[in-house]
Amino acid sequence: MVYIVLAQTIQIFSQVMVVIILAKVILSYVLDPYNPLRSAIDRLVDPLLAPIRGIVPNMGMFDFSPVILLILVQLIADILVKFLLNLR
Repeated sequence: MVYIVLAQTIQIFSQVMVVIILAKVILSYVLDPYNPLRSAIDRLVDPLLAPIRGIVPNMGMFDFSPVILLILVQLIADILVKFLLNLR
């Protein structure tokens, strides 16, 4: 029972992270960098993107680090959920 609740919590957390990352990408095209909403989202996501940006080479105008972060969040959440559900 505890494992199921923990697995559901991880799934919800990963979905929230996906929404926040997508919001960062969309808001970076629409809002001024000094907008309070964009600034708050940037403070949440940029620390997660920084290590990825250090590894992935810059592709001109395109920043693929959010895509890599989305894949990593989903992959880690999937692995953790499957592990927890196999414990029961």
